Amino acid sequence: MKNPGEKIGNDVWCDLPPEALRIVQGMSRTSAEIFPYSAIAISAAFTRACKILGIEDLHFHDLHHDGVSRLFEIGWNIPQVAAVSGQRSWTSLKRYTHLRETGDKYAGWEWFERIHATPAN
Repeated sequence: MKNPGEKIGNDVWCDLPPEALRIVQGMSRTSAEIFPYSAIAISAAFTRACKILGIEDLHFHDLHHDGVSRLFEIGWNIPQVAAVSGQRSWTSLKRYTHLRETGDKYAGWEWFERIHATPAN
């Protein structure tokens, strides 16, 4: 979790939704870590991808806002969203919530099944 004043010992355990767990289980890994990359490497790769795709004014942290909002849009309640987002209070969680619609806009999304069609090595 981002906390500029308390970086050491600020680990937060979060639940993984079933869809996320399927993705993690399908990944080929050489270590116990889900993402064995440094924050700097992830940030650089994200910035490069946005530049290649011509995406302007998108920050990696914006994905957290989108994810939290999406969970509320598909009908999750506050405790369920808090369990996967790592936010400890409704006040904090509210900052990440920007509802636009209701329902699952990714229901039947062909790419989710394609990701899992090939077993990991």
